Amino acid sequence: MILLWIGSPALAQDKTPEVDKIFSWASKETPGCVCMVSQNGKVVVNRAYGTADLGEGTPLETNAVFDIGSVRKQFIAAAALQLVQEKKLSLSEDIHAYLPELPKYGQKITLNHLLTHTSGIRDWTGLLPLATGDPETLTVILRQKGLNFKPGEEWSYSNSGYVLITEIIARTTKMPIAEFLRTRLFVPLGMTSTVYVTSMANPVQNQALGYEKTKDGWKLDMYLGNDRGGGAILSTAEDLIRWNDVLSSGKLGAFVSQKLQEPAQLNNGRKLGYGRGLFLETFRGVKEVWHSGGAAGYHTWLGRFPEQGVSVAVLCNSNARPASGLAERVVDLFVTYPETEKAVASAPPVLTGEALEQAKSRAGLYFPEKTGEPLRLAIDKDRFRVAGGPGLVPAGQNRYRRLGAFVQFMSQDAFELHFPLPDVVEVKSMEGKVSRYHRAQPYTPSTSELQALAGRYQNDEIGSVFHMTVGPDGNSLFGRANAAPAPGFEFKPVSKDTYQLGGVLLRFVRDKVGKVVALDYSNPVVRNLIYTRTSDQTSR
Repeated sequence: MILLWIGSPALAQDKTPEVDKIFSWASKETPGCVCMVSQNGKVVVNRAYGTADLGEGTPLETNAVFDIGSVRKQFIAAAALQLVQEKKLSLSEDIHAYLPELPKYGQKITLNHLLTHTSGIRDWTGLLPLATGDPETLTVILRQKGLNFKPGEEWSYSNSGYVLITEIIARTTKMPIAEFLRTRLFVPLGMTSTVYVTSMANPVQNQALGYEKTKDGWKLDMYLGNDRGGGAILSTAEDLIRWNDVLSSGKLGAFVSQKLQEPAQLNNGRKLGYGRGLFLETFRGVKEVWHSGGAAGYHTWLGRFPEQGVSVAVLCNSNARPASGLAERVVDLFVTYPETEKAVASAPPVLTGEALEQAKSRAGLYFPEKTGEPLRLAIDKDRFRVAGGPGLVPAGQNRYRRLGAFVQFMSQDAFELHFPLPDVVEVKSMEGKVSRYHRAQPYTPSTSELQALAGRYQNDEIGSVFHMTVGPDGNSLFGRANAAPAPGFEFKPVSKDTYQLGGVLLRFVRDKVGKVVALDYSNPVVRNLIYTRTSDQTSR
């Protein structure tokens, strides 16, 4: 009995009071969350906290229904893989066979590329905010004339890819995706509270409303129309835990179960921490299979630790506390980590003295010698890191290595940096490929140089217009999209003909005689969207 108790610490003690403490912030006056935990197929925690409908004062119950956001991708992937198993679809066939109206990119894009986020197709979330009117998401995707990268060369999360997959499934089966998922997955698996909807305008039974916290209190926050990419899956904690058990047991069949959880692979052979609709990682030495989802006020985290039989679902109906952070605290109560992994470094080391001064001298924006995205290095609380990316750890004279390797940044490349010259950095990939970057030098454009950039720029792929104007002081450049009020936002110069605002980069394109003829727009999920200049001046 003693040996059994020592070997199964998590099963020997009720952890519900500790879970309650994690969600103690939720009350009758706030939205909240539902949390469910199972161990080896047995539910050990099933709790609801906070309020489902603040207007009516309806408390959250454990059977509350939430919009699960991108957690839905694993269901769409499973549906596609069922059709692959039945030889109605192919993982390796060019998707133009299913979507003939998709532009020809001169590259083969496969269903497998879509499933694994390696297609290079621009993400609609970075396109739709630029569009005029309210175009259908699918229509905008199908009008894109360029890719972010060659298929299979990189990993980049693409909601567009899964919009195309749902369309391919519907065309192949001649059945709405909602009906296919209902008849092929939800009903057979006993997921009685799960449904695919194309609009949130009609609430379902036991649905929790989504909220946003503002300075004036709580306001409703739900994607009701086209701003959600064509559909949503509504589900409960119980149904999601049941789904996790299905994945663990292989109930979907060997082919579908294995393909969902098979690491994606780039053209260069690098295996990634993503399968098809699922992240595949090792968290503190323990295998983890998970996905999160955010849809306006709704936030969901669903994960399992198959080696220890632990499954966790956290579904929240506000932006007050990220479900992922709450779920991590819950997981820590039930998963046993190796002693060597209990204190994992999540941040780069604090630098001091000469090491800190050296890192400060290397901070800045670097542009690749060849085509590609810029790299910004920064100091954050005396730590050296890639801005918006991983930390950097000293690894010898003029060298640094990446801390950690998550797939969301540079396709999980465990790269190293080498500074052969003060304003030059070489990025060496884990496969040994070296790319050289040069630091952007301080640049202050003259008024005449700024005036040469002013004008109206148009892109027909999304029906969008950019107006670039010179500020009243003659020393600044402003940009605004479509009918947005003047003057818009100021874009700062980072080098000649290149301007930046947060994650948005504008590169002005000149013809052979040096006249500006186009604007090359990029944001974190859209690269090289070309706006053609249609006039030289625009109103201030």
